[in-house]
Order: sequence, then C-alpha cells, then structure tokens
Amino acid sequence: MSIDEKFADTWQHATVESLDHEGRGVAHVDGKVVFIEGALPREKVVYEPSRRKKFFDQAKLIRVEKGAPERIAPRCGFYEICGGCAMQHIDPALQVAAKQRVLEDNLARIGRVVPEQVLPPIYAAPWEYRHRARLSVHFVPKKGGVLVGFREKKSSYVADMHACEVLAGGIGRLIDPLRDLMTSLEARDRIPQIEVAVGARITALVLRLLVPLGPADEARLKAFADAHRIQWWVQPKGPETAVAWYPLDAPDLTYTLPEFGLELKFRPTEFTQVNHAVNRLMVHRAVAMLDLQPGDEVADLFCGLGNFSLAIAARGAQVVGVEGSEALVARAAENAARNGLTSHARFFVADLYTDLDAAMKKVPRVTKMLIDPPRDGAVEVCKLLTAELRPELQRIVYVSCSPGTLARDAAVLTQSCGFALKAAGVVNMFPHTAHVESIALFERAAWNPE
Repeated sequence: MSIDEKFADTWQHATVESLDHEGRGVAHVDGKVVFIEGALPREKVVYEPSRRKKFFDQAKLIRVEKGAPERIAPRCGFYEICGGCAMQHIDPALQVAAKQRVLEDNLARIGRVVPEQVLPPIYAAPWEYRHRARLSVHFVPKKGGVLVGFREKKSSYVADMHACEVLAGGIGRLIDPLRDLMTSLEARDRIPQIEVAVGARITALVLRLLVPLGPADEARLKAFADAHRIQWWVQPKGPETAVAWYPLDAPDLTYTLPEFGLELKFRPTEFTQVNHAVNRLMVHRAVAMLDLQPGDEVADLFCGLGNFSLAIAARGAQVVGVEGSEALVARAAENAARNGLTSHARFFVADLYTDLDAAMKKVPRVTKMLIDPPRDGAVEVCKLLTAELRPELQRIVYVSCSPGTLARDAAVLTQSCGFALKAAGVVNMFPHTAHVESIALFERAAWNPE
C-alpha cells in the first residue's frame, strides 16, 4: 500500500467550477467552498483537505478523474517544486481570461462599478519574459553545494532547480553555471541573493555580499563575467549601495520603447517593469487612451524613472512627473536629457502618501492625468480629484498592479469625483502567475474609443 493510499479515507471528490484570484480551482462540497491547488474549471477531481476553516477548506489535488481541455503539460521540469510560477498547467488563454474575471469581479464587488468597455487583454510571449528577478542563494552541503533559484512553493527553502523557462536574456540557462560558480567561492555561505536585471545591451547580476570578496573569489567572478558576457554589481548593504564592479566598461543598462524612439537607463536595483514586451504594449495603450492633443499638459503621478512620462513627452505634450524617490526623479531627468526631451518633461520629488497636500499643490491644473501607483493604490490622491478641486481634469488613465485597490479607487472616482469608468482591461505582465495588472480609463466627458 502506498503512503497516499493510507490516507485515502480523507480524500474527497469534487467538480471544479471556476478559478480564484490565486489560480486555484473553486468547488462547493457539502455547502462549503473548497480551494484546490492545481485544479481547473469543469474538472472532476479527487482532493485532500490541507487546511480546514469554518466556511472554506484549502486542499491539495490528489488526482484528476476527468480533465479540462485547458490543462496542458508544464514546460518547466521544475514547476512542481518551484514557487516562481503557479499556472504553467493552464492554457495561456485561460490564464488571461481568469485574470480578466478577477479584475471585473473586483470592480463590481469592491468598486460597485462596471466598465463601459472591456478592453482586449495586453499580452506577449509567455516564455523568457522576466527581465527582472531576485534569485535566492543558499549553501546546502547535503545537496552537494549551493542552490540558486526561486523559493519552493509555500516554503522558504530554495528550490533545487537547474533551469528556468521564464527568465530572459539566457539567464534561465545559467542556473547550473551559477550554482557551480557560487559553490566554488570561499564566500559561498555569505551571499544570500543574486538580483537579475536584463537590459537591451547587457545583463547585470547584483551580488548581495555579507563579507568582502577575497582575491580568489574575485578572479572566479571575473572569469564568469567574461565567459557569459554579463556585468557583476556588488551590494554590501541596502539597494542604494549597489555599484558596478566588473567589467566597468560595460554598456549602460537600458530598455527601449521603440515606438517612441526612447532608450531609458536604469540601475539594476531600481524599479522597472519586468516584462519589456508587455511594457511596450502597455505604454502604447496608455498614451493612446490619453488622446493627446497639441498643447496638452499631463501630470504623471508615481512616475518612477519616466516610463510613461517620456513617451507622453515624445508625442509633443508637456508632462510633469511626480515621484517620491529622489533617485528615481534624478534618473527620470537624466533619461529626459539623453532622449532630448528636457523641454517637454519636468520632474519633482514629492511623496504622494506622506506629503500629499504639498505634492498636489505642485501639480499644475492639467486636463489629463496618468496614475501608476504601487500596490497600495492612490485612494487619497483620488479624493483630491473632485470637480470642485480639479474642475479642469477630464481624463485619467490609471495603471494598476492590484485589482483590489484599483476597484476601491474607482469607487472614489466614480461616486465622489464625477468620473465614469469608460474602459478597463488586464495587462498580463507576469504570465504563469496569478498576479493581475490592469489599465483603466476614467472620463468626465463622453469618450469615443475609435
């Protein structure tokens, strides 16, 4: 008798009805909601409860008795253990549809609003898309050396992986060489992570160092950089301490927005969008939704290093970018200069969370605004966009990385500020994960999508 069969008396049967916001199958059994990892809609499955609550159970999938046509074989050989992806067993079309449903459900349930138009989803190739990642490094003698990779599913342990299908720039094929390199270092137990940043002309790997490197380790790292054409950065403390280490004559770390003729410089520890192909499509849509006209002045709140601001400026509009990070504002100004846009873009430092009133007083009386906040959203900003306080503001493009906070902020804009939710749709920035990004258009006047 197998180990599983010994516990078969705890197994139960269910027909899965839908996917939840984490990509789990949802079923109802004996009046209780059950969330089943790895199960798909319309499948008949056998599951085992792993955590019981009063009104719902969490469960692990034991067996699929009748599969769904959307079930596919995961491309990654380490999918079952690695926590980097959660949806590789789901056809990409269903992944996107499930995220669109999460967005619409949040808007209806939290925001009590329905978009007049559901936008076509934004998506691109689902493999080798991650230009940014943080890989854990852990010396495990029982595993024969150092593990390099993402964390295991629902665990703090580093997954025993040897490749990655979603890392861009060939980094997914460097997992084993990186494991060998880290194992060979004298400081192998004092390097907890490697941050990956893939640019247009160079890939930077940032070593988080707890001790200075010795001469032998320096020689090994330099040989690796030469062999694999990467640039090492070292970070002794916080992200702001990261500095380029070898080779020092490597090209700048940049990404491009070809439609707008832009090349934007960034440090490997600075925030940029993970998926460059999807970012290009997202910026295209955001600028189109702003419907820029001659003489327009646009405010870009939470502007970062100028991802949207400079595309807006490249279309001839005047843009004012607001960002809480002094370093990112400096980078945005540098990117404006390197792209010849200083006459169309200006940036200032202001924290839109802790210094909101002072920040908004610096924002000119624009007719159009782009808001791209962190996961916490921008509810306090939205409360200041009423017709009484900002009567000239007619159009807002809101880019969100959290459907819940977008829905909450949509309620403020539509119920208190006189805006209508004209359109909304998902942006599949992170294929094979449950992460939902989206873009929405709010307008006080009639809007023609054509």
